[in-house]
Amino acid sequence: MWRMWLLFDPRRTLVALFTFLFVLALVIHFILLSTDRFNWLDGPRKAAALEVQTSEMIA
Repeated sequence: MWRMWLLFDPRRTLVALFTFLFVLALVIHFILLSTDRFNWLDGPRKAAALEVQTSEMIA
């Protein structure tokens, strides 16, 4: 294992790893925000409002 650190600079490797993980976390959170089920900012009210509108159109 110690020979791997002779090939790669530890600071560059850790900075690259943390940058990748941060970008991955941002992508996952934005994907979740784009769904109706897991959008914690708008909440379930958006889906409930759509159901009320569609039921009013049918009736």
